[in-house]
Amino acid sequence: MLIENDTRQISMEFVSIEELVPSDHLLRKIDKAIDFGFIRERVKSLYCADNGRPAIDPVVLFKMLFIGYLFGIRSERQLVRDIQVNVAYRWFLGFGLTNKVPDASTISQNRRRRFSESTIYQDIFDEIVVQAANRKMVDGSVLYSDSTHLKANANKHKFEVLDVQKSTRDYMARLEEDIDQDREAHGKKPLKAKEIAPEVKATKVSTTDPDSGYMVREGKPEGFFYLDHRTVDSRHSIITDTFVTPGNVHDSIPYLARLDRQRERFGFDVEAVGLDAGYFTAGICKGLEERDIYGAIAYRRPTHIKGYLRKSDYRYDAATDVYSCPQGHLLRYRTTDRIGYRHYASDSSQCKSCPLQPQCTKSANFTKIVTRHIWQDHKDRINEHRYTEQGKEIYRRRKETVERSFADSKQLHGHRYARLRGIGKVFEQCLLCAAVQNMKKIALVVDRDDLLRLLGLLQTFRKPWKLYKWIAKDLYSLITTLRQITLEPFITLKIENPA
Repeated sequence: MLIENDTRQISMEFVSIEELVPSDHLLRKIDKAIDFGFIRERVKSLYCADNGRPAIDPVVLFKMLFIGYLFGIRSERQLVRDIQVNVAYRWFLGFGLTNKVPDASTISQNRRRRFSESTIYQDIFDEIVVQAANRKMVDGSVLYSDSTHLKANANKHKFEVLDVQKSTRDYMARLEEDIDQDREAHGKKPLKAKEIAPEVKATKVSTTDPDSGYMVREGKPEGFFYLDHRTVDSRHSIITDTFVTPGNVHDSIPYLARLDRQRERFGFDVEAVGLDAGYFTAGICKGLEERDIYGAIAYRRPTHIKGYLRKSDYRYDAATDVYSCPQGHLLRYRTTDRIGYRHYASDSSQCKSCPLQPQCTKSANFTKIVTRHIWQDHKDRINEHRYTEQGKEIYRRRKETVERSFADSKQLHGHRYARLRGIGKVFEQCLLCAAVQNMKKIALVVDRDDLLRLLGLLQTFRKPWKLYKWIAKDLYSLITTLRQITLEPFITLKIENPA
C-alpha cells in the first residue's frame, strides 16, 4: 500500500545528541584515543587572564580545524556551515543541538592576531607524535622521507623574473674544510680564502604569492608550488616530521637538518632510512654514515650523450688514486675545485692517436677530464646497500609508508592545493594535515587493539557454554563479518562455532 510521507517535521522530540552519533564514528574513536587538553595549556600565555571579553575555548577552535582537515573541507566558511548541520561534528566540539557555532572569522582572526607568531601548530604536531610514541606506535628505528608538491594559490602566468639567491646545503662549511684537506693530501696549496658571494639565478617570482617557487620537474606539473617534505615511521606509518619549502628547492637540501631535529626532539635512535633517488647525493651519504645510519637509497642513471663513453667505463683505482680508460691509459689527479670535485686528466699525446678518441672527448686539446667528488666513497658504500636483502626490504616498504601517506593526504584531506598564501601559512596547513592523519591512525589502531583485547577476554569464557552461549554466538558472528571486511590480517583467534 502506498503511503504518502508527512515531511512537515514539526513534532517535538526529546533526544540526546549522544544517541544520534554512531558508536563507530571516526570522531568518537579520535576523541577516545587523543588527549587534546595540552592545547589549552600551550596557548594559555596568549590569552589575558583577567581582562577582555570571554574567549572561545582554544580546544574548540583547533578541533574545528581538525574536522576541516579530517574530512577535506578546504573552506572555513563551508566548515562552519557543515558543523551547523552535522550532529557528529557538534558532538566532537562539545556543542548541543542548539548551541551557536563560532563564525569563520573567529578562526581567521585568531590565526592572524593570536597564533601567527606562536609555535602552537608545531607543538600540536609534536604532541600527537609523542602520544603515538607513548602507545608504542612509533620507535624511530626506520624512517622514510619524500616530498610532494602543493599547488600554490597563485596564477602561473603572473610573475616577475628576478635575481634570487639559490638555496645552499647545510654542510657547505664542512665541505670547504674537507676540500682544503684533500688538496693538502695531494700536495696542492689551499685555495685562496675569499668571500664567496651568494649564488644568484634569474628566477620566476609570483606576484601573487612570492614565497612559492616555480617548479619545473620531469613528469610533474609546471607552475608555482610548495614542497611538503615528510618523514614517516615504519611501524604504523605515523608522520614524524613535515617541513615546507618553495617548489624549486631540491629535496636533499633540508633533509639532514630535519633528520637531526627528529632525533633530538623525540629521542629517536635511527638505524635505517629509505629514500628515493633525489636524496642520493654525496653530502647526504656522508651525513648518514657519520650518524651511523643504514641508508637504502634508490639510484638514478645519469644523463648520457649518445655515441660517447659513459663515466662508468672509466675505472677508479683507490690504491693509486688514478682512473683508467677502456684502452688502459691512465688519467691522473690534477686538482680539486671549490665545489669538492677532483679532476683527473688524461695524457693528450696518448688520446690524440687513440681509436676511441671520438667517443671519449670533444676537447680541442684531446684531453679527457673525469671528475670525482671527495665524498664519493660514501656514495659508493651507500649504493652497495641496494644489492643487499636488508636494503631491498627497507626500500620495498617505502611505497607502503611515505608514498601511501601522501596519497591519503591528497585524496582524503585536501592536500593537493595550498589553502592560504605565504610559506608560513602553508607550513601551518602541512602540520595540521599531518597531525590529523596521525590522529586518525592512532584512533584506528587503538580501536582495533581494544577489539582484539575484548575478543581475547571473551575467548577465556568459552566454557561453560550455558552461561556464555549468547555471547559466544554474537562473537562468532562478529568475527566472521570482520574477517570478511577489514580486520582479516589482524584477527588470528580461532573460536569454535557455538552452534
